[in-house]
Amino acid sequence: MNLAKAASYCVESLEYSLQRVRYSLRPQGFSHSSEERILSKHIEELLPQDAPKTVVDIGAGNGVRWSNTYSLFLQGWKGAGVEADERKFVQLQRAYRNLPNARAVHESADPDNIVSLLKSLDIEQNFSVLSLDIDGNDYWVLKAILSEFRPTFVVTEINEKIPPPLRFLFKYEHNPQLRHHFFGYSISVLEDLCEEFGYGVLELEYNNAFIAPRELKAAKFLDTEKAYALGYRDRPDRKQRFASNHDMEALHSLSPTKGIAFLRDFYSKESGKYYLATNREMLAMQLEKG
Repeated sequence: MNLAKAASYCVESLEYSLQRVRYSLRPQGFSHSSEERILSKHIEELLPQDAPKTVVDIGAGNGVRWSNTYSLFLQGWKGAGVEADERKFVQLQRAYRNLPNARAVHESADPDNIVSLLKSLDIEQNFSVLSLDIDGNDYWVLKAILSEFRPTFVVTEINEKIPPPLRFLFKYEHNPQLRHHFFGYSISVLEDLCEEFGYGVLELEYNNAFIAPRELKAAKFLDTEKAYALGYRDRPDRKQRFASNHDMEALHSLSPTKGIAFLRDFYSKESGKYYLATNREMLAMQLEKG
């Protein structure tokens, strides 16, 4: 390693160490908002004693910044962080370097490969925590996972701008690129997915939804309207925290029919690349047609 590369490596290592310390001191911990605290609460109150202390983080980033799972690995949980981006993966390896039970995986999560990947990592069928944030095919990857696994808690990013009962779903793309407000799926589509697999919504933290199996004892589930109102729409700091969502603010005052028209116009450049409906039946018909 030449002197310039060595100096760069030392600087990056120092910056990374400082970042880890800085995030550990935040009230919300390593996560973006309070996802870490919420997840910890549900684990303490609801996780069965005999459940495997296994976590899977898909879209793990650098492993520290905005991580919903890093604190669990620090507590000795086992599992894997999956990251497709080369630079972030190098940082993820560094984050897990002194965590013997955490494995960094350089892989692009896809509905066709995710089940075999998790099985190759010896992830239990009833593992305890799944965090999913890949800015695109989240629905399709989660659906594939729930078809074979039954994680106790799932933290999944939704497209928070689109209120119930509107159902917006990004069509599957190979190697999707993030576009302006065009990604993922709305909370009402998540509700349909929960219904399909016997899950329920525990709560919403801005743009991260927490779901769990319906058979989980003592769990208190929320209907989608209430979860959305409490977790995003009626939060007093919402407009400040999500200032970039101003151009979709009109959706909160439109009827479902007018909301559909608004979104078709807003996403006019993405025509044919998404599903959009006002109810479950309409969405199911669209999905059948492909």
